[in-house]
Formats: sequence, structure tokens, C-alpha cells
Amino acid sequence: MSTLEPERGLGTGTLVEPVPQVSHGDGDHERFAHYVQKDKIMESALSGSPVVALCGKVWVPGRDPKKYPVCPMCKEIYDGIGKPKDGDGENK
Repeated sequence: MSTLEPERGLGTGTLVEPVPQVSHGDGDHERFAHYVQKDKIMESALSGSPVVALCGKVWVPGRDPKKYPVCPMCKEIYDGIGKPKDGDGENK
């Protein structure tokens, strides 16, 4: 069989996930510094591989983030991580 679609009744198939686009300097995301896991930044610096910010931006870091304001979406996500859900300071 040479089709890419699975035949009905066989119960198998291939799910292909889209590859994220790496940013090349266009759009609003370029105006901000983004939050990324520290170990991923180091890995990217050594290998040149792209990183994924909390907001979903995918790019290869290469500029000084201190020169840009923090991405509002990354900040909102970061501020929401690890906060207690019941409001009393305890995680239950």
C-alpha cells in the first residue's frame, strides 16, 4: 500500500506534528526578552539549537535580553507558575 493515510479498520496510522517555525527577527516577539529554562539557554549556547519560551516563541538566542522589556505573556505565565490555588499559601 502506498498511501499515507491508514486504511479503515487497521487501527494504525502516523500522527505528524508540525515543526515549530524558528523566528528570524520579525514580529512583536522580537521586541521582548523571553523566559526560558536556564538549562535550555546553556544548551542552546553550546549547540546552537533553538529554545522555546514560556509564551511559545521558538528561536536561537543571540542578543542581550537586558536591553529589552520582558514579554508580557511570558511574565504572566511565569507569575502564575507555582502559586497556591487556595490563596492561603499552602499547596494542598
